[in-house]
Amino acid sequence: MTAEPNAGASALGRFLGRFARIEPKELPAVVTAFVLFFCVLGGYFAVRPVRETVGTILGRDRVSDLYLVTWVASIAIVPLYGWACSKFRRSAFLPWIYGAVALSLAGVGLAFEGDQASIPVGEFFYVWISVLNLFIVSVFWSFLLELYNAEQTRRLFGVIAAGGTAGALVGPLLTDLTVGVVGNAGVLFMGAAFFVVAILCQRALLKIWSEARLGGGEKAADRPMGGNPFAGFTLLLKSPYLLGITLFVILLASVNTFLYFEQLRLVSETFASNEERTQVFARLDYIVQTLTILLQLFITGRVASRLGVVALLTIVPVIMVAGFIGLAAVNTFGVLAVVFVARRVGEYAFIRPGREMLFSVVDTETKYKAKNLIDVPVYRGGDALSAQVKTALETGGLSTAGVALLGASLAAAWALNGWWLGRRQESKAPAGQGPAAGH
Repeated sequence: MTAEPNAGASALGRFLGRFARIEPKELPAVVTAFVLFFCVLGGYFAVRPVRETVGTILGRDRVSDLYLVTWVASIAIVPLYGWACSKFRRSAFLPWIYGAVALSLAGVGLAFEGDQASIPVGEFFYVWISVLNLFIVSVFWSFLLELYNAEQTRRLFGVIAAGGTAGALVGPLLTDLTVGVVGNAGVLFMGAAFFVVAILCQRALLKIWSEARLGGGEKAADRPMGGNPFAGFTLLLKSPYLLGITLFVILLASVNTFLYFEQLRLVSETFASNEERTQVFARLDYIVQTLTILLQLFITGRVASRLGVVALLTIVPVIMVAGFIGLAAVNTFGVLAVVFVARRVGEYAFIRPGREMLFSVVDTETKYKAKNLIDVPVYRGGDALSAQVKTALETGGLSTAGVALLGASLAAAWALNGWWLGRRQESKAPAGQGPAAGH
């Protein structure tokens, strides 16, 4: 099995080497991680337009309530994941996770074939996929943080993230081209197939990881972590650094949620049929991913290496301040689409790699248990809280412009928090692993 990743590295590896300084010994893992992330986000983004269409069927009020249900579900999954980390080797439970996702998507696809308009099935799907999308990405990056040190994350995470973006581009494009023929149920079966391939990629990456540690006295790293399944909560509450990351994620989720509900409203008003809405969401997705992959390949690694994590974490919040002010002045679908695309492109190209780099300076248990707690229930808690606040403000008579200005204030606080976190991360990184290391 070792020969397969190396064989792939000869073509794809040479291509990726044009955009990042990848050392020969790093190449097999980088290529395999690139393909794995392609499958993970390809599968999710193939089905994401279906989730958004379900959201338009359910309506904004019901979706706002489902944010609370999603938050509760995301809290429940944390101790289960912590238990798996404590009891099983990574080489066992990581492939299981992708297998469970594939089975769940196929099951919902079968249910949609029977009755796509079923409210209970739609609500279950909306909640389940909203929890999974954060969970599977968090799991992917947790493992990558075991492979690479702080200096390597700055060089390599941008180009690895581009693999996910390529999948996030291909997934909605396939949905756009096929949904008219196979329907939304068929799209879910297609998403399940992506995750079946992800299982094979994860096993290959685990084998590379294991063999890379042979002779280094570290092969025992692939063992159950032990400890308390609830350790993530304790680790988070004891660390000002982790609490800072928690605040960053809450502010991120709040900004995203404010824009998301405006998107639901304007798309519902503009496009009549479910198929049209699915196509609109799919097209927005692959526009975003096209722009993102260009930034990840050409810009992200250079910004991270030369300017550090601070730049990655503050660029987008500053842009969002301007974007919300623009929405306060002109609240139309066109303006919203530009702001929404800018936010998502910036999040994938800068914020997401920057967030993952924040965890490059913590221990293994924190990378899995506390990180997953922050990435999933904390994020969804921020979603739920901001959704309820936005609904309450609108019910209380606050104008659309007033909501947008509140969003601008949140974005400004987000920028300040990102600056503080970036400075802390760089002070924690070992000597020689700060910005511009190796240049």
